[in-house]
Amino acid sequence: MRILILFVAALAVSCSSVAPVKKPIPHLAHKAPEQIASPQIDVTPAISPRLVSEEIHGIRFDGMTFDSRAYQLLVADQPNGPDSQFADSAHAAQSMEGIAAINAGFFTPEGKPLGLVMSSGKIAGSWNSASSLGSGVWHSDSLHRMGISRRDTLGKSKALTQSELIQAGPLLIENSKPISGLESTKSSVRSVILWDGGTSWWLGCTSPCTLATLGNALESSSPANWKIRYALNLDGGRSSDFWVASSVPGGPFTRRMPWNRPVRNFLVLVKK
Repeated sequence: MRILILFVAALAVSCSSVAPVKKPIPHLAHKAPEQIASPQIDVTPAISPRLVSEEIHGIRFDGMTFDSRAYQLLVADQPNGPDSQFADSAHAAQSMEGIAAINAGFFTPEGKPLGLVMSSGKIAGSWNSASSLGSGVWHSDSLHRMGISRRDTLGKSKALTQSELIQAGPLLIENSKPISGLESTKSSVRSVILWDGGTSWWLGCTSPCTLATLGNALESSSPANWKIRYALNLDGGRSSDFWVASSVPGGPFTRRMPWNRPVRNFLVLVKK
């Protein structure tokens, strides 16, 4: 009987015992993979070039929009002076397989650049540190990254590192604001280049207007339908010469008066 009682007690203890729960070893526990942020890449398709015409505050704008992710500007300079290689913007563009071209920097009566010019890294002229006609700079580096800068902001040292460059001026719009003190009495045809600060560009010409009127018009509206961050005045008047190929939607287009004079250099738009 005693033996039976001991057996039953042992059986009860055995049935009531619970096996210990195994805890996971920290270094073997499952760990979710870290989430790495993807870089922000602009996947917006590049806008195809096209010719646009618009009237703003009584000024007619005829110009071409383009995207610098797909197209770039190159300087077509003539070391031997105006008309030594290119009779006009059309010839300058066609010589470089370009789809558009416009006259660019100012020059002296002897045909020398009135400021620094760089074409494929080759230097012509010299840094214009005083005249308002050199107060703005269009530039492009060896990676074809283009920009418009104030002369004092870019500086001569950095300017000389560029691959393509034209000194011109004055600036009409800077950081989306019009430049104060622009000339307000002399009306003339203008050649202009506009930039949104990113990849959108516009180059073209206007009907006769003063620089002050042009700056105010560009602040209030844009012929390119995007906000202008920088606008640079190129050589105008009798030098104004703008050509767009027939392959461009809205083209062909030519703005060159019969009394135009030959110019020293051009900006030519080519496909990258």
